[in-house]
Amino acid sequence: MVKQDLVVGSSMVERPIAMLVQTAGRFSSSIHLKMDNKTVNLKSIMGVISIGTLAGNKVEISAEGKDEQEACNTIVEFLS
Repeated sequence: MVKQDLVVGSSMVERPIAMLVQTAGRFSSSIHLKMDNKTVNLKSIMGVISIGTLAGNKVEISAEGKDEQEACNTIVEFLS
């Protein structure tokens, strides 16, 4: 399992959550986002919507599976 903390950039204001979920869906690894003690599956659009506004908040991305490092790096880049 790999984990990385980051502060979500302001670009998430313009980027739709559906793009984030589609990006996560490209990987076989399970990918989760943790914010304010709530963890959601990044492949679930309803889960991501339920967490609220991401821009400007500190989050933790975790990925586990065959392509976990690439998945984590890609999601972190997307959110930065």
